Amino acid sequence: MTLNPEPIFGQEVHRASFRAPSDWIFRCGECLYRHVNTFYVREYDQLMSSGLYRQLVDKGWLVAHQEVDAEPLDPSTIYRVIQPEEIPFLSYLYEWCFSQLKDAALLTLAVQKAALDSGMTLKDASAYNIQFVNGKPIFSDTLSFALYEEGAPWIAYRQFCQHFLVPLALMSRVDLRLGRLSSLYMDGIPLDLATRLDFGLLIHLHLHAQAQRVAAGIQEGQDIPPSARMSKLGLIGLSESLESNMRRLQAPIRKSGWVDYYQHTNYTDATFESKKRLVQEAVQRLSPRILWDLGANTGIFSRVAAEVSGALVISADFDAEAVEVNYRQAKQEGNPHLLPLVIGLTNPPPAISWDNAECEAFYQRAPANMVLALVHHLAIGNNVPLAHLAETFARLGKFLLVEFVPKEDSQVHKLLCSRDDIFSEYHPEGFKTAFAPYFHLEKEMPLEGNARTLILYRNRQA
Repeated sequence: MTLNPEPIFGQEVHRASFRAPSDWIFRCGECLYRHVNTFYVREYDQLMSSGLYRQLVDKGWLVAHQEVDAEPLDPSTIYRVIQPEEIPFLSYLYEWCFSQLKDAALLTLAVQKAALDSGMTLKDASAYNIQFVNGKPIFSDTLSFALYEEGAPWIAYRQFCQHFLVPLALMSRVDLRLGRLSSLYMDGIPLDLATRLDFGLLIHLHLHAQAQRVAAGIQEGQDIPPSARMSKLGLIGLSESLESNMRRLQAPIRKSGWVDYYQHTNYTDATFESKKRLVQEAVQRLSPRILWDLGANTGIFSRVAAEVSGALVISADFDAEAVEVNYRQAKQEGNPHLLPLVIGLTNPPPAISWDNAECEAFYQRAPANMVLALVHHLAIGNNVPLAHLAETFARLGKFLLVEFVPKEDSQVHKLLCSRDDIFSEYHPEGFKTAFAPYFHLEKEMPLEGNARTLILYRNRQA
């Protein structure tokens, strides 16, 4: 097998495509393709002929693809070239709230049970195989299926525990913010970090440890010893037990102060309606395809933007509880336009894993057509100079709708009450001066009932 094929002119091999021997991912022009290597012939044929592929796609559980005649990287090792439907916006498990990760886990188990019914099994259960499209999780790795071998244990059990069971347990039993731990462990959170768990979860961790000890003694090609064998019915029971434990885990909402932020701000009803109307007008005028709402809290204005534009709205906030509330509401509404994510702008997710190439940094996934943002928490709460904010926002989108909150605002008073006011340039004219090199000011829109102003900017480089 060719482990490092040379790209043909115009083709670009994805740098994270080295992990799986069954395929290569590459881009040619605007299109994304996958090579199905000869290594994976039997599995691919079973997936397609058994009805499993069509069943999963019809249920919205698996990304659809079509077989194409694109030029392969290495014809001697290629069985098929497929073109999958592209994901509009990639996100990763360490950016998800608790319920997003839980829904991703439940989907993985549902796919595993469907695979077993069709004579297959998941050979890996990585959370990186899940993306969110139209508000729902979807399995994105067409080539993660292996042929079921009678008596074989679930080879992906450990990965499932480390990618789903452990982080969910830590988030549920300790703190929702521990979801960010997954960014430190690309292969899943080590099981020995999973403390303070309940009995049912500990059983799974114990079973996994026992299975690992047995599996370690099995050489490739050896018969599976009786102590390691598991029937198909046993595998289904294992999935159902994991599912039961997943469903029992709940996200603790402890009212961090951000979940009910708008109940304690200085917005009057008139101010609130004024901002809604102005956001509607600006978004409707620009009709963005992808919009980032940075500092979205529970997504109130993300919904306003989505309703009038039909855009995909990346509804990002640093507070895990606020994002949890946002996602639950979007799920209850059946809202296909919102993707809530746990993103802190003062420490956004970086590029991670091998050569920092497997998972993109949050800002690498720009530009958006439009960005909504607040600045006072960044400028005053975190000492970020206005010029730095302007430079960063200029890399993120074509249009920027920013709310400027002056020093006389009660929320700014709170930020300054325990520190010296060293922000001599934080005033309306200083703000405009800092943003002028990067943006053209399109429109200023004062909010009713207070001194705040919405400012619509157009990126000078766009």
